[in-house]
Amino acid sequence: MGCVIIYTSVHHHNTEKVARAMAGALDAEVVRTADATEETVTSADLVGIGSGIYFGTHHKGLLAFAERLPMKRDGRAFIFSTSGNGSMRSHRRLRALLSARGYEIVGEFACKGWDSYSVLRLVGGINKGRPNGEDLERAATFASGLV
Repeated sequence: MGCVIIYTSVHHHNTEKVARAMAGALDAEVVRTADATEETVTSADLVGIGSGIYFGTHHKGLLAFAERLPMKRDGRAFIFSTSGNGSMRSHRRLRALLSARGYEIVGEFACKGWDSYSVLRLVGGINKGRPNGEDLERAATFASGLV
């Protein structure tokens, strides 16, 4: 089937913007986690999976979806996220879940996103306007390098 990108994007649609930029570069199907099925993922040659970061890890719904995936021999996946700090340190749990199901992690991408979650909402959040055009271009360039 080619490539499919599974994402969860809740508050400001930061991660959806990144997913769509990557999908444009890969000619990939983009599917919200809530609409994804096991078949959506197992029929793909390359799977992108990502969300915003909440208290140091990917969205709980995305992680639950990854936990339910069946084993896939020689699966290829990439991980992505948006967060207040733009770090990939928070990818550990999702990386472990996908690796345990037979997926080789072929790349990871993270960028800053507008974060007004939890106490940050009291000050209007951080990184308003992110991801910006430069971030989305970096996401597309990253995705292009995967093929």
